Amino acid sequence: MVPPAPFSSASGRLRIIGGSLRGSKLNVADLPGLRPTPDRVRETLFNWLMPVIDGARCLDLFAGTGALGIEALSRGAAEVDFIERDPRLARDLRDNLARLHQSARVREGDALAMLNGAAEKHYDLVFVDPPFDANLWAGACAVLEVHQWLAANALIYVESPTSATYAVPPTWQLHREGKAGAVRYALFRRSIKLGAG
Repeated sequence: MVPPAPFSSASGRLRIIGGSLRGSKLNVADLPGLRPTPDRVRETLFNWLMPVIDGARCLDLFAGTGALGIEALSRGAAEVDFIERDPRLARDLRDNLARLHQSARVREGDALAMLNGAAEKHYDLVFVDPPFDANLWAGACAVLEVHQWLAANALIYVESPTSATYAVPPTWQLHREGKAGAVRYALFRRSIKLGAG
């Protein structure tokens, strides 16, 4: 693998904490409301995901910096699709992926609108970490299930304020959860018995 190009500081930096890209830095724009998942939370999450991340097909639904999806690529995910509404963040994400020599699709636009149609594929792992002031958790969870974007036993990571309440589909069961300050992070497992009924 070609080593990543040197990091050139922009507005900030974020570190990839494990896998083949460990120690690589991501350029992070200084934008209001941008709230990358902290290192400690990402480390805990990917420890949970260690048995299943290799070869997984992933979706980083509200990508922002793309840290969750790039961490997944670093740790052996087969593919990651990113969706980001903000044009600057989408551009920075493409630049970071190119600099790190990672092939991935970055779609620019509204995540829920893009998923509000027939599924193009079934993802093994989805990251749901929307802007905290947008209250999109329930809508995102519903559209993933209703439009069948998930593999039968997919894992769904949801990051939210501890004060937030949201409903998940009845086919999802809480697998693991934790708290870091005012942030709750939860990993759900979808359980569908193929051929049932």
